[in-house]
Order: sequence, then C-alpha cells, then structure tokens
Amino acid sequence: MYLEIITPDRKVFEGEVNSARFPGADGLFEVLNGHAPLISALKAGEIVINGGASRFQVEGGVVEVLRNNVIVLAEGASA
Repeated sequence: MYLEIITPDRKVFEGEVNSARFPGADGLFEVLNGHAPLISALKAGEIVINGGASRFQVEGGVVEVLRNNVIVLAEGASA
C-alpha cells in the first residue's frame, strides 16, 4: 500500500509499505494491505512503519485509508 505523511509545511514520508501502526485518538491501530476504508483522528505519538523499520513522531492529525492509499495529515512530524 502507498503511505504519505504530510505536515502543513512539508512531505515527511511517501512510499510503499507493508504495514503502518498509528496512535489513534482511541488507541493504537494497525493498517495492512487491503484494509477497509477508514478515517481516524490521531493523537500525539509514534507512527511505526513495517514493524519498526521507520518511525515518525507526530503531534496529532488525521489519517485516511482508501483503496490501499493511506494519507496522514499531521499537525507536525519528525523522524
């Protein structure tokens, strides 16, 4: 699936991934290939990609999953 992490001033990450774990407003959740459509609020925390191969700290935001495309609109993010 294709993941993009975007902040108001830059694109932090984009590329193909196998899995991504997010700090949802109601707790952690993971998205895999073929995941059902989803929109969720994110709280401050860590996005973990491919079981820990990459990690990004986010300050909150929104994630949308649709047709194997995942877009994160983060208030702020760092590697």
